[in-house]
Amino acid sequence: MSHLSRPYQQVDVFTATPYYGNPLAVVLDGTGLSDEAMQRYARWTNLSETTFLLPPTQPGADYRVRIFTPGAELPFAGHPTLGSCHAWLAAGGQPHSAERIVQECAVGLVPIRRAGQHLAFAAPPLKRSAPTPALLAQVAQALGIDSAQIRAAQQLDNGPQWLGLLLDSVDTVLALAPDHARLRELKQKVGVAALTTEAGAEAAGVQLIARSSREARAFAEHASDAPQLAAPDLEVRAFAAPVGITEDPVTGSLNASLAQWLMAEGHLPARYLAAQGSCLGRAGRVLLERDEDGQVWVGGQVQTCISGQVLL
Repeated sequence: MSHLSRPYQQVDVFTATPYYGNPLAVVLDGTGLSDEAMQRYARWTNLSETTFLLPPTQPGADYRVRIFTPGAELPFAGHPTLGSCHAWLAAGGQPHSAERIVQECAVGLVPIRRAGQHLAFAAPPLKRSAPTPALLAQVAQALGIDSAQIRAAQQLDNGPQWLGLLLDSVDTVLALAPDHARLRELKQKVGVAALTTEAGAEAAGVQLIARSSREARAFAEHASDAPQLAAPDLEVRAFAAPVGITEDPVTGSLNASLAQWLMAEGHLPARYLAAQGSCLGRAGRVLLERDEDGQVWVGGQVQTCISGQVLL
């Protein structure tokens, strides 16, 4: 079988420092590739997601993206949205608007705004509902916590589906050692979060503060040269065993749905900073902001780590 040389980038999403965020493989020209070829390559990269850029098919879109995990195609995902946009712009993509890029994907058109090195996507509409007590008890057991440590819970669906749990403390979140096989049996992706001591403060201009003792230890085990970062308002972890990822480093879709839920319920203000990846030696930072029209924007920085060609 003959292969074509195609432009390729590997980028790091939700970080100002390369190799501390969530990596993404981007094939900048996926024209002519079959679904099987895309899935095979995504399985081979073994990253949480690999994307393929294509010409748009809907009016107003700047480009189209298809998003694959090692096991399946996704209708939408957050870090692939920002990472693909960054790679498209870096490769010379020219959006119709100077301030806004429009990405086409399986859930429709997703606006992305940019300000300097910062990109932010408009969170898709969220469907949410209360989980059953039986499911909560099963998930709590799989996570190794008491049900009483769950302060709030919602089934979240913005394309990807998550069970969102607000737990009692950051230390509880960072100490989790889930039974991933059990979560896979339950067919349940779980996003856990806890408010930090600084929750409710504005993310902009926040001062550096000490991490919790457990977070400091967890991070230091993996990242002795860690960058200094602004203090987060929310600590997040994402467990996705049903799609072959035990823990995702930094998750845009989950942070988007958590923000829509937690802002609506008054747990967090209309602008806050989330941290994710501490237990994996990452230092992800996601800025969540609800504008005056009620639209939640999910933002962060993206770094190019590899640029070249791939034979596909």
